[in-house]
Amino acid sequence: QGPLEESGGGSVQTGTSLRLSCVASDHTLGTWAMAWFRQAPGKERDFVSAIAGHGNSTYSADWVKGRFTISRDNAKNTLYLQMNNLHPEDTAVYYCAACCPDTMVVPTTWAPYEYWGQGTRVTVSS
Repeated sequence: QGPLEESGGGSVQTGTSLRLSCVASDHTLGTWAMAWFRQAPGKERDFVSAIAGHGNSTYSADWVKGRFTISRDNAKNTLYLQMNNLHPEDTAVYYCAACCPDTMVVPTTWAPYEYWGQGTRVTVSS
């Protein structure tokens, strides 16, 4: 088990919702930027959403279009991704990641992220 562990994935129908969770087991991540990325079969890992250490700022990919909401509960050391109105194109493995403690940096590319979970699979069928 790594420092981050995702859960909440599954197989769902188009138009339904899922909430992904990411728990940090070994670190207190209150000051770390955290993010969700996803990787569909045969494709590169794409940025989904990111949130600043204290949760005051969030950033999302343009295609999210308000369907997904990132949030965090620092008291529970947990990151969330609420995904609504899921489409088949959202089928992917979703990863959470953490970086940049004690800074204001919130990267929207994967390279700066230091810690990663193993991923949770989301499959959306039509």
